[in-house]
Amino acid sequence: MDTSYRISNSAELPSPSLVFYEDRIARNFDKALAVAGSPERLRPHVKTHKTREIVLMALARGITRFKCATIAEAEMVAGCGAPDVMLAYPLVGPSIARFLNLMERFPATRFGAVADAAAPIKALDEAAKARGLRAGLYLDLDSGQHRTGIPAGDEALGLYKLIAASKGLAARGLHLYDGQNHQSDRAERQRAVDACLAPALELRDRLLALGLPVEGIVAGGTPSFPCYALHPGLELSPGTCFLSDWGTQRSYPDLDFEAAALCFSRVISVNRANSSFCLDLGYKAIASDPDKKDRGVIVSVEGAEPLLQNEEHWVFRLDGRPLPEVGSEVYVHMTHICPTSALHAKVFVVNGSGRWYTEWQVAARDRRLTV
Repeated sequence: MDTSYRISNSAELPSPSLVFYEDRIARNFDKALAVAGSPERLRPHVKTHKTREIVLMALARGITRFKCATIAEAEMVAGCGAPDVMLAYPLVGPSIARFLNLMERFPATRFGAVADAAAPIKALDEAAKARGLRAGLYLDLDSGQHRTGIPAGDEALGLYKLIAASKGLAARGLHLYDGQNHQSDRAERQRAVDACLAPALELRDRLLALGLPVEGIVAGGTPSFPCYALHPGLELSPGTCFLSDWGTQRSYPDLDFEAAALCFSRVISVNRANSSFCLDLGYKAIASDPDKKDRGVIVSVEGAEPLLQNEEHWVFRLDGRPLPEVGSEVYVHMTHICPTSALHAKVFVVNGSGRWYTEWQVAARDRRLTV
């Protein structure tokens, strides 16, 4: 049983709650910087935490570039004074105007977006020219996940030429996310990453040979960024590692990051005839995207087997061991932290002495802030 996460003044802590351990987050940043080699190579993805305070922790370490999934996240990061913000999500519909609104509202921040088709490229170009702006744009490459992006071939070359020739756009480079790479073995993952990167590097070289501007390639997520780090000149965009989660730690044993976020819960009922107990931690407080028996692991109770989960309840069986008492405090390491963060309006922050001392707003869980 891991007792290092116990909070000394937990009696007043409401449950269920999301808890961040500030000193562990700081150490995870330092580990990511060691992997990257310098702050200039890191472009942390904020979708995992969505908090201003963690952005400020990154800025304090010399990290100036950030990656976002929503306009609200981009606004939050720009509001922290970040010099460079990338919205790694295709702009369609009203998102184009909202993105340009961000550029006007935060002129000191250098914004970039991604695209993988001619129509949205032209739409952003026309809208930016109408406002007298020049929007940064990366070409989004499909490395095999087949979610967004375009394969790094002749069609991609043509689209990049279109971006570079557009008066309302500034061609920034290439974006490459390989969410399909889940190899637990580090050597296998490295081979898969190298295979994903090779076409992108070839495309970059073709673009440079044509005299087109290519500032760089933004690549990878938490599992793959140490693999991309072996290739000089790339920007690395991990997100999960700064808080870490059970799914990542279990699947990628080579990643040396600490669990810096847990769900705090209490036992609300005990069924001795069934050898089971129930937590106040339903899927409204912890991500429901893994299977219901794999949404987290209790770090403070050994051997508990999940049975069922509903909106506000989570039932575990504990055969052959004493059952916890009603009211007992339980700490759960969630399998997937990113959607768990979005379920909480605020988090409770624990300092290095094991006391929770403040609350942070999960500001960018909202899809719209002011823009």
